[in-house]
Amino acid sequence: MKKILEVYYPIILAFTCMIYSIGLGISGNIDEAQYTAHWPGTILLFAIAIRQRRKDINSNIKKDA
Repeated sequence: MKKILEVYYPIILAFTCMIYSIGLGISGNIDEAQYTAHWPGTILLFAIAIRQRRKDINSNIKKDA
């Protein structure tokens, strides 16, 4: 279970934010829903960037060893 969370935590978090944004829209809070609609994409982009940097750092460490 821990391994799954380590890999999929950005997707779970982005999905939760998306559901939150949809809930705000359904409840009539349109401005808040539009604001929070950007969160899932931002979370996923940061997760991609972090994983790419982590791979770069790990590959550089292996080359130096």
